[in-house]
Amino acid sequence: MENIILCLNAGSSSLKFALYAISKSNEKKIIEGAIEGIGQPSARLWIRDPQKHLVEDRQAKFANAHETIGALFEALEKPDLPRPAAVGHRIVHGGVRYTAPQKITAELQSDLHALVPLAPLHLPSQIELIEAVRNWRPNLPQVACFDTAFHCRMSEVARRFPLPRSFWDQGVRRYGFHGLSYEYVLSVLEKQANEPVIKGRTIIAHLGNGASMVAIRDGIPMDTSMGLTPTGGFMMGTRSGDLDPGLVLYLLRSGDDAQTLEKLLDHQSGLLGVSGLSADMKTLLEKRSSNPHADQAVTMFCRSVRKFLGAFAVVLGGLDTLVFTGGIGERAAPVREEICRDLEFLGVTLDAAQNENHTTIISTPESKCTVRVIPTNEDLMIARHTSKVAFGQNQKL
Repeated sequence: MENIILCLNAGSSSLKFALYAISKSNEKKIIEGAIEGIGQPSARLWIRDPQKHLVEDRQAKFANAHETIGALFEALEKPDLPRPAAVGHRIVHGGVRYTAPQKITAELQSDLHALVPLAPLHLPSQIELIEAVRNWRPNLPQVACFDTAFHCRMSEVARRFPLPRSFWDQGVRRYGFHGLSYEYVLSVLEKQANEPVIKGRTIIAHLGNGASMVAIRDGIPMDTSMGLTPTGGFMMGTRSGDLDPGLVLYLLRSGDDAQTLEKLLDHQSGLLGVSGLSADMKTLLEKRSSNPHADQAVTMFCRSVRKFLGAFAVVLGGLDTLVFTGGIGERAAPVREEICRDLEFLGVTLDAAQNENHTTIISTPESKCTVRVIPTNEDLMIARHTSKVAFGQNQKL
């Protein structure tokens, strides 16, 4: 028996979606798509099949989540498409309480509202989406899949901030993010290594507009770069990453309020802030030779990733496997090369040709550390979790 799962991944002005058929013996993507420009004068809804052929592509205006979900359900009414039996959501933050996928109840939804200050960029739109699905399809089960859940097995020492102990009791701690991506990559890594559980010391770098890193030993997360919120860690597309806390105090004393600082740190910093040009790595790489600010932004990004990579290798006591994933990690060969440059002391030696071709293994046969490129698939993890939670269906292994 197949369970048809609609996977939703909401951004502040966009919605990515996919329809999967999940059974005990098979996992099949039926369609994928996105609605872009939500709330803007002209938005775009597109759908493509597993062969990447567009089956729908139209312009319209979607003012809010309610109109967006209505348009999506209408688009899924095609005669050749099966009707979803459940909806799975990527939820960025689960706080202290939610450390595994859960059916969405009124209580869970209320708890998500309380968590908005921890992920103000993501949670509001994700909550609106849950409410919109309930309005359009009140009997359709919904499941929340939390990005923070993957990291809950980290030790308390790794999760604590050096603050008075009362802050821990208030839920102030390192949560980590991109958990669905890491979970998927680890499942692929287990298959590629032909082992039920990965043995050894692994670092996964999820590099995209939002970027983070996790250190894993024998399949268990030991440390991660993002902290209380997705703003922390190393430099990203528009986010600053870690800063001297005194800098934030300086800006507050200079007259900036919390809203101004949030805009600065989450929307105006990172690659965009340093380059003054773009948050898009592809654009910056194209402009690098002619624009010194673009060059500096790329250099700073690679340097900040390298610093965390070195620190996490120390946490793990060495490095056996390094994995690149995410939009930049999967497609930007020059970035991977620069990050891995001069890391022979960690056993990393790249094969230049393999790196340029984005092959699965981009290290040389002699490299003591195996360097891999694994495309992530958060939607499939959402489908697996939703099928299991809503119907008791174990995912295919």
